[in-house]
Amino acid sequence: MFLSSDDAKAIAGNIIAKSAADACVVKIDGGEDYSLRFARGGATTNIATSEASVRISSHIGGRIGSATTGSLDAEALDAARARSEDIARMLPVDPDYVAPLGPQDYDASARYDDNAESLKLDALAAQAARVIEEGARRNVDTFGCASSARRFECLSTSNGLFAYERRSEIDLSATARNKADTWSGWAGAHEFFGARLDAEAIARRACEKAAHDVAPVDLEPGDYAVILEPAAVAELAFWVMSAMDARAADEGRSFYSRPGGGALVGEKLFDEKFTIRIDPADPLAPEGGVGWEGVPHRARAFIDKGVVTSLYRSRSWAQKTEAEPIPFARNFIVEGGDASLDDMIRSVKRGVLVTRIWYENIVEPKSLLLTGLTRDGNFLIENGRVTAPVRNMRFNQRLGELFGRIVALGKTERTWRAAGGGGAPAAPPMLAEKFHFSSKSSGI
Repeated sequence: MFLSSDDAKAIAGNIIAKSAADACVVKIDGGEDYSLRFARGGATTNIATSEASVRISSHIGGRIGSATTGSLDAEALDAARARSEDIARMLPVDPDYVAPLGPQDYDASARYDDNAESLKLDALAAQAARVIEEGARRNVDTFGCASSARRFECLSTSNGLFAYERRSEIDLSATARNKADTWSGWAGAHEFFGARLDAEAIARRACEKAAHDVAPVDLEPGDYAVILEPAAVAELAFWVMSAMDARAADEGRSFYSRPGGGALVGEKLFDEKFTIRIDPADPLAPEGGVGWEGVPHRARAFIDKGVVTSLYRSRSWAQKTEAEPIPFARNFIVEGGDASLDDMIRSVKRGVLVTRIWYENIVEPKSLLLTGLTRDGNFLIENGRVTAPVRNMRFNQRLGELFGRIVALGKTERTWRAAGGGGAPAAPPMLAEKFHFSSKSSGI
């Protein structure tokens, strides 16, 4: 169910007007979602859903009780509001309590496509057809998923805040495998506007990578030069970003903690080629204007030429430390360089080209040691040439070290979804030294 700003405001206003709490916060979100899966030349499933959810948080004496309902019926909303008040009265006082925000100014974010027809199932079927056709032309099997949505989010408080944002999104993920089932390739993209999704380019990249008839090579574990494609760089950069919590840093629990106390803001912890920033107005990867707890997103760098310049900070921790609250961001931009992928490959004596990674987990938060697996297309580079496909491998890599020895960066491009979901960042291909592959994997 896709609610207009006026409809969402009316629902939230009615709930707040009836509240018996000291303060009340209403969050409404929902929308229309479509998805289509395909395999070996045809569609396998298609889904269309429409839903809305209302979360009511009641603030009573420094305690917050919350209840959620999927119904917009007046009786259901009244019951959820009363339940949230009952829960608040039963809880202990929250030592980190902060009152709800009042009115805020938000930067506009271009993330909504007025052409709703470009997001419906027939549009997704056309995207999938392009992948299937390219697979048939190259004699490889194709699999994948196309999905789209129109979503809205509304946040309203009894202190006078009302925020409403809408976004559209469409994405396509395509995997191709050769007929012998000995090799695979992948490509994908996510866009906020339907016309910007280039299904033909996605199909071409996935099928080109899969069209190998030589047996994949098993590499021995060890340190290798790597060229990480943009999807892999974005996935790794997400973990760098997700660790940038100010409270964890201030309390000595983080990679960004200063020995003896405090955070390493202002310190150079990465290669000077490494910059991560966010910007609601960025045309490639715009972040939304409304952040967590209603705090506005502003254009800012978190890492600027290797120097840590900002950390995320909740409102409660900002209040305790007398600092600015900064919300977590999912649509970030890793600044690129001017090296081409071909130039990077020519510069490598022996290394691995990695398409993407998955199944990652942080092993040691204080050292940013990450483990994970490569997926859907590794290639051996020897003497400046791609010579063979390589089976997947598990890696154990300290991200501070990886992003501290960048050799070259290519052009930044929008990628498929990163680990955090909720959008897609922009990142460049990257050449780095001594990426540690810890063990073999039999997968392709």
